[in-house]
Amino acid sequence: PPRLSCPKSSFNMRLLMCTFTDQLITIVPVAVAAALSTYLLTRYFSSQSSPESRVNMSVNKDSPKVVHSFDMEDIGNKAVYCRCWRSKKFPYCDGTHTKHNEETGDNVGPLIIKKKTP
Repeated sequence: PPRLSCPKSSFNMRLLMCTFTDQLITIVPVAVAAALSTYLLTRYFSSQSSPESRVNMSVNKDSPKVVHSFDMEDIGNKAVYCRCWRSKKFPYCDGTHTKHNEETGDNVGPLIIKKKTP
């Protein structure tokens, strides 16, 4: 922005106005940058803990950590496990990841464990 030419003579209203304008030219960009930075950081950190960013929306919410353990002998020839956390039969996959992928653009699929055939 164009600057006013400020006289260096006696203290008068024009000198006062020029000093104020010079201060504004310095302060306003700094204040805008600080406000924008604060806004962006607040949005970033609030999105990190928001419910929308959670993977597990409904499985064992009363538990501090959801853990499932299976013995290889108990799975039979093949087991298909959910990795999208949306299955109604969790921890087993029911194909819900297909709808989840369509809605979100994600590419998650199930974990398939099967025994090797000799």
